[in-house]
Amino acid sequence: MLAILAVLSMAIGNLAAIAQTNLKRMLAYSTIAHMGFMLLGLLSGVVGGNRLSAPEAYSAAMFYTLVYVLMSLGAFGMLLHRSRAGLECERLEDMKGLNRSDPWAAFLMLVLMFSLAGVPPTAGFYAKFAVLSAAVQAGQIWLAVVAVIFSLIGAFYYLRIVKLMYFDEPPQGAAGGAQGGGEPAVLVAEGPGPARMLLTVNSLAVLLLGILPQPLMAVCYFAIKSL
Repeated sequence: MLAILAVLSMAIGNLAAIAQTNLKRMLAYSTIAHMGFMLLGLLSGVVGGNRLSAPEAYSAAMFYTLVYVLMSLGAFGMLLHRSRAGLECERLEDMKGLNRSDPWAAFLMLVLMFSLAGVPPTAGFYAKFAVLSAAVQAGQIWLAVVAVIFSLIGAFYYLRIVKLMYFDEPPQGAAGGAQGGGEPAVLVAEGPGPARMLLTVNSLAVLLLGILPQPLMAVCYFAIKSL
């Protein structure tokens, strides 16, 4: 049953997310796909009555859940931060040319999108690697292959946002109307503030946990072993 739920979650979540033009709906549907990956760790814990790999598999699932919470908070927080007077960050088009108007915000969003897509050296890569390793060690190789395929599909709509931020021109009237001469308005980057600092810490933590995942992974392992 867990295997069926995992495959359906990854399939429905990714296919629904890839068709979205609304950023928040895209992230919401992608949550379904990420829960499918989390289920890989749960179903790999006890296979055929063998519990030897249960602590590693369950700790991988716990690590994945914690990392996803961090990534999701950062991504939704960035959209809310960008949605302010004169700018609604709702559609994919609203991310066009962000690197030109606010390079630091674009970099933070890039880190979050790379992590959600599972690109190294972010925490999302290690989280997916951990649950895939648990599935392979449990003999669920076909499930691991299916998960990799759907992970590639998911990478498309995450990296599409990176492409919009770095390679597309800003939309006309991005800051409440085009400037004189019909040129697209360019938003001025905000200075340091509480929300911006929090988003910076969140995004850099995602990067740090990808480079040094062992401390959090050890905490998850000891938490599972103590149950």
